[in-house]
Amino acid sequence: MFTGIVEEIGAVTAVEPSGDGVRLTLRAPLSVSDAGHGDSISVSGVCLTVIDQGDDWFTADVMKQTLDMSTLSDVAPGRAVNLERATAAHGRLGGHIVQGHIDGTGTVREVRPGAQWSVVRVGIPVELAPLVVDKGSIAIDGVSLTVSAVSPAAEAEPWLEVSLIPETLAATTLGRAEAGTPVNLETDILARHVRRMLAFRTTENPAATAASTERGSA
Repeated sequence: MFTGIVEEIGAVTAVEPSGDGVRLTLRAPLSVSDAGHGDSISVSGVCLTVIDQGDDWFTADVMKQTLDMSTLSDVAPGRAVNLERATAAHGRLGGHIVQGHIDGTGTVREVRPGAQWSVVRVGIPVELAPLVVDKGSIAIDGVSLTVSAVSPAAEAEPWLEVSLIPETLAATTLGRAEAGTPVNLETDILARHVRRMLAFRTTENPAATAASTERGSA
């Protein structure tokens, strides 16, 4: 479990084929300072497991499903990534609850620099649009952010906007984002649960109908 507060910008140093996935090695001096075998580290929003490590690096396997769902699909040595260690149970929840389970990817459409912050518009998949609300939480490349604007519900090509303060611009890879940059998206876990529960309220759903019948005959 993570909070979306990026601790350092690391870099991919090696990518090796591993079955239908890949094995990544990343430079991450802070992240490995107290990490152990089997620990979780968020890599640009993707939860990966440490399988080997050194003084300033760690290695993790990435399975095909994760490659298909995230921007790690075309990862190469030299790519900068946002890194966050799993949050401690006694720590502060500085951002929001982030699982490191990517819902899909989006693409930066526009970056509008301001005097104190930048507004970034990100195009998002149609199926994720209902899970994003104005002033709600979103994790973009593992960064916990507040949605500052959303497209209308009828928009054929939905988008969201976030406002990035100087600290976020300097401390994360989002400060380097430009139009066309692909990003990982993780919507709010509560929104995902609500959507799933609502799916079972329809009478066309066999499981919902069976459950209702059982309660009625009890």
